[in-house]
Parts: sequence; structure tokens; C-alpha cells
Amino acid sequence: MASFSTTNPTTGHTDQEFPALDDAGVEQVLGRSAGAFPTWSAAAPGERAAILARVADAYDARSEELGRLIATEMGKPLAQAIGEAELAASIYRWYAEHGPELLQPETLDPQGAEESLVQTAPLGPLVGIMPWNYPYYQVARFVAPNLMAGNTIILKHAEICAGSAQRMEEILHEAGVPADAYVNVFASHEQIADMIADPRVRGVSLTGSERAGAAVAENAARHLKKSVLELGGSDPLIVLEDADIAQVARTAATARLSNAGQACNSPKRMIVPNDRLDEFVATVVEVFEGAQVGDPLDEGTDVGPLSSVSARDTVAEQVERAVEQGATLHVGGRALEGEGAFLQPAVLTGVTGDMDAYSEEIFGPVAVIHGVDSVQDAVELADDVPFGLSGSVWGTNLERAQEVADRLDVGMAYVNEHGTTLPGLPFGGVKRSGFGRELGRWGMGEFVNVRLRRTARE
Repeated sequence: MASFSTTNPTTGHTDQEFPALDDAGVEQVLGRSAGAFPTWSAAAPGERAAILARVADAYDARSEELGRLIATEMGKPLAQAIGEAELAASIYRWYAEHGPELLQPETLDPQGAEESLVQTAPLGPLVGIMPWNYPYYQVARFVAPNLMAGNTIILKHAEICAGSAQRMEEILHEAGVPADAYVNVFASHEQIADMIADPRVRGVSLTGSERAGAAVAENAARHLKKSVLELGGSDPLIVLEDADIAQVARTAATARLSNAGQACNSPKRMIVPNDRLDEFVATVVEVFEGAQVGDPLDEGTDVGPLSSVSARDTVAEQVERAVEQGATLHVGGRALEGEGAFLQPAVLTGVTGDMDAYSEEIFGPVAVIHGVDSVQDAVELADDVPFGLSGSVWGTNLERAQEVADRLDVGMAYVNEHGTTLPGLPFGGVKRSGFGRELGRWGMGEFVNVRLRRTARE
């Protein structure tokens, strides 16, 4: 039986190993989750909300401990890691405060009957498949609304985040979630596929790669299960001619370096008027050159390691291939010598449609900057990729910037900010960025039975 292991990307050393689920354990987990559902779903919404509030309190109280854990597991700088734990807390708290109201029945126009009522009921056991780049936040997006709704959860986290996965399970159970209503599993892809196929499982949510999403969606569809997918992104950031170029460039560069560029909704493609391109590039290069790359536990570190040496090497190869195909590399793009998965942040220009870097997702600290002659060119370039997660438009004329933002083929369009995530805002994309929504009332609506109860007059 294989094991899950956590390897510190700063040192390259394996810190801990965790025993994987054996095949006999699959049936046990399915039985536990299905067995817990009747009691958990029958609990009063206020009772479930109180438990989520205690989960939020625990995340807040233990934010530094939780931050240090993922800093050593996947390399997030400590301040960002603590911030992520606090963001997860805010999600649990939002659903604790708003969940009971969202589950209230809705009375419709009777339309000839005594009553027409819409009820919201949980579906049953769900499988969640989560990635390593935001270990707490992405779990909270899925778990908080679905526990609030009364579903039970089988959670399979990324292999490199086994320690934080186990810690989250402990927090949920200590707060009052029954042990069988939330089960963390160190399961293989094949075992998860078997769980999805099992009739006791009613749905699956995945945040991850296109390849993983396609496999999960195919399996779910074959067995007529609901799925929600949050996949990759190549998000555009459009700068209008009336924007403060230096300020926007610094903001965009800082955002691109957050989490070492390992975010689906990071501003990966920056689109700037040609007559301001040199100024914008120079400022981004200045920020990238000045960013401190190093141990995520050091207070002065701006950019930690990538999640693994293989992930670092993949990004370095993407940059190298872009240069070979004719792009201009202004700074960085090479692996740092020594142990760990460190990469010099890179800035590329001159990327054209016949290059791989034009349409592929670069999951690391790499800014691709394009120059355009018009707003129409900017919008066409922004939408000319297979992804559609989010995008942003920057300018001082808000009405015009909003008009441009409305033309983006994305699930989330921002004006003068990029990638903002809050518990009450919907999160999700279109095209190959997936389907379904998380967070807010929309996250409560994905895995529930919207049931009509209609009563006719005798």
C-alpha cells in the first residue's frame, strides 16, 4: 500500500508520511458517509450553523499554526499563508451567519393551488477533490456550504498537503461535525473514481487541472452524478490608456507574484497600450527584480518556492520554450541553484499566437505582457484563449472600464482590482475553466434538491 508524503519545497526533504487508504477502506468510508447522512441532514440548520461558527473561531485562533503548516508543505510565504487561514475562517463564518436563511423555503405564486412552495434539501454524500495551491481556502469553499446544507463530505486532498488535510479534519470534528459526516481520505485516483461511481455518492466537486477535471466529469456523467469543476485559468489584465500606468504595473506585478504565481485566477496576461508598453514593462521588471525569493518562513520573503521541483522545472521549461519560439525574456525564468524549488520571477514580451505561451497556463511567477493598439484588440486578445475564469480592466473612467469588462468572456470580471475573493461573491468560470459556482448563495445551490411542494385544493 502506497503512502502520502509531505516534502518541504524549501529544502527538498520529506518531512512526514501518511498511510494511504486500502481498498477495503473504500467500502468502509462510503458506508460511514452514507450512514451519517440521515442524522446530519436532520439536524436543525441553526445547529449546523453553530458548528460552522466554531470552525471559524478555530481557524482564526490557530491561523499562525495553520499558516506555518502549509508554508512548509507547499511553500506559501507565511503572511500569505496566515491570510489564507483567516480567509477560510471568514467563509465558514459567512455560511454560519447566512446559511439558515438560505435554506428557508420560498413561497411562490400558488398559480391555482392552495400552496406552491420551494424547499431546499441536501442530496447526500459528496466527494471533494482539492488541490495544493490554497489548501485551506479551496476546501472551505466546498465544505462550508455543503455541510451547512446537510450533505456529508468525503474529502480527498492533494498528496503534498496530507498534513493540513488531517489538521482540517481535526478542527471540524473538534467543532462538532460528526466523525462520519466529514471524512478525510488518503485515497488513490482509482479509489476516488470508484467512490464517484458508487450509488451512495450523489455528487463531486473538483478544483484542479483540466485533465483531472475531464476525467472526473466523464466518470460523474457516466453515473449521472452532478459535478462542479474549477479548473485552470489564463486571466487577462487590461490596462486602459487613462490608467495610472506605474501604479497599475506595481499592483499587477505584486498580484502575479502572490503564492509564487500558483493561482488559477492570477493575472497571467497583462495587456497594455503600445505607447505605454515600455513604461509598464520596466515597472514590472523592477518589482520582479526587487522581490525577495527565499524561505517562506522568513519575514522578508516575497516569493517562496514553487510547490515542488518538478513544478518549478515545468515553469522554467515553459519560459525557455517561449524564448526559443521568439519571445523576449526581460528577467528571470531560471531555477536557482541549491536545494529547494526556487525560480527567478520572469517577465516575457513578444508572445504571439503561434507560441505555446500564448494559450497555455503558466503556473508560476511569470508575467506575459502584450502591447495592443486599441481597446478592441485588447478584448479580442483577452478572450482568445480556451480559459474563462476571471479578468480585470483598469482605468480612471469607471463607466468605460465597466463597459470593457462586460465584454470579457469570463466568470468574474473586475474593474480596478483583480482576483478579489470574498465569502459572499460567486466564484467560477466558463469555457475550459470549468462550470458551476462556489461561495455565496450560489455555492449553496449546487448540491441541493430544489424541491417543489405543491398543494392543490380539494
